[in-house]
Amino acid sequence: MATFEELGVNPQLRRAIEEMGFENPMPVQEKVIPHLLNEEGDVIALAQTGTGKTAAFGLPVLQRIDSRLEEPQALIIAPTRELCLQIGSDLADYSKYLSHINVLPVYGGSSIESQIRALRKGVQVIVATPGRLIDLINRGVVKLGNVHTVILDEADEMLNMGFVDDINSILSHVPEQRKMLLFSATMPPEIAKIASKYMHDPQEFVVGTKNTGAENVRHLYYMVHARDKYLALKRVADDNPNIYGIIFCRTRKETQEIADRLIQDGYNADSLHGELSQGQRDTVMKKFRDHVLSLLVATDVAARGLDVSDLSHVINYGLPDDIATYTHRSGRTGRAGKTGVSVAIIHSREKSKLRDIEKRIGKTFERKEVPTPEHIIEKQLYNLADRLERVKVDDEEIGKYLPGVSRKLGWLSEDDLLKRVLSLEFNRLLDYYKDAPKIDYIDDKPAKGKKQKADKQRSPEEKDRRTADRGMERIYVNAGKNDGFYAGNLIDILNHAVSGQRVDVGRIDLMRGYSLFDVKKSDAKRVVQALTGFDFVGNKLFAEIADPEKDYSRVSTRRKKKDKEAQGQKHGNYDKFIKKGKRKK
Repeated sequence: MATFEELGVNPQLRRAIEEMGFENPMPVQEKVIPHLLNEEGDVIALAQTGTGKTAAFGLPVLQRIDSRLEEPQALIIAPTRELCLQIGSDLADYSKYLSHINVLPVYGGSSIESQIRALRKGVQVIVATPGRLIDLINRGVVKLGNVHTVILDEADEMLNMGFVDDINSILSHVPEQRKMLLFSATMPPEIAKIASKYMHDPQEFVVGTKNTGAENVRHLYYMVHARDKYLALKRVADDNPNIYGIIFCRTRKETQEIADRLIQDGYNADSLHGELSQGQRDTVMKKFRDHVLSLLVATDVAARGLDVSDLSHVINYGLPDDIATYTHRSGRTGRAGKTGVSVAIIHSREKSKLRDIEKRIGKTFERKEVPTPEHIIEKQLYNLADRLERVKVDDEEIGKYLPGVSRKLGWLSEDDLLKRVLSLEFNRLLDYYKDAPKIDYIDDKPAKGKKQKADKQRSPEEKDRRTADRGMERIYVNAGKNDGFYAGNLIDILNHAVSGQRVDVGRIDLMRGYSLFDVKKSDAKRVVQALTGFDFVGNKLFAEIADPEKDYSRVSTRRKKKDKEAQGQKHGNYDKFIKKGKRKK
């Protein structure tokens, strides 16, 4: 195995990376570093996320910088703010002992004035997102005439995000005789087109196999009904007490909804998606990196650049349409020689998509049964026992309080004391999973007669939406997202309007004009009574126990029309009020 010294990395860089824990070069570094330091020509490097790509291009780029020239000499383009910041941070760490080399990340969502001031002081390496870089070029602040190295990182993702025209515009400002490097986890045909257009006889380095996932990752899937996906997600999390993972969702809306439900159910979770401000994103990412959060619910684009090396799980809350996206997701675990797990939670109609991914990545997904309540409780109990064994005890400090506690608890036997410690930790879990059913999908025989005909007219998702989970009752309420009614509003109303014991809410489905949610059967009647007639921002709510056969989209439309008519009559201007309502539609 080669060393960084044998690859030609200079002593100052070696000192910095040794302090960061670098011992031996990773495969992509062994191939790319010598070429960039000693040979001419462009490079395409295909390697999975987490294989050391940043050091592979970052170390030779820094070594080739002339610190006496305070102008941009290397340009690194990344698709997202997070990746831009991460690369900039890594390069700053690598260049710790290189004097007078300045690295600047420039990206949208941050003050352009402060970035302009930093550029005017002199910068040799720019790490940029395409949009902000073009803005700075157009303002005449960034001049790329002395750039000798251009790097496109996560090139396939830049393609997915529609940055081809931006890349073309940027490269028109760079000297023709420059060295260009393209780094990508996958090699779709569009990447080959970019290479042929912008690169000169590039040499290709492949670490692993094109379009495959990391070798240290197990690929598992659970198949459930669409209505049970969230329950399955919670069981996977509960069955892994030390889970530290990313849950990928397809849309911003779904990402926020799943995060909200997890937080409501007591998990250390938060969301990361494009509608958050930069400050909010930075706060969430810091909490996740510091392990304050154990679960991060994210969209694919928002998670770019989130460089976390010790993820235990990547969970696909539904499979992506693009196989390369699945490769990116799963490649975030099993890094740096560690093992990881990529989980897919799917319903029956996603099975063909799963098989397509298997063929493309050359790996077989293991079908697993959704963890049973018994198995989850056993895992959690053993985890607690393990924590008790490993806990650090300060005999001197804790000893001061033991006599008083012993007098209080001395009448308890060792067995009784142990039972009470476990019950204190697990009563909520035991109560939640009491009589909980298995939720794995089983192929049922088709229904017959009228029931079969009715089912054909409704999609499985619609049918699932109206059906409560076992042991629960489904409640309909005539307010939805168009009314500004979200999960937080519902929980707040229940906390204030329902008398007696606190109501535990299960699955929530928010539609445009109405909502459906689960509560325990014993709570259903008092929830309906409390919601019916409650004033929500000027609208009177109506609630009932949901009928799986009723089309609530039509019910809500009719009910709201009657409410408008009544409100118009109340205001003495019925015709005008109704016409105004129709125009708004």
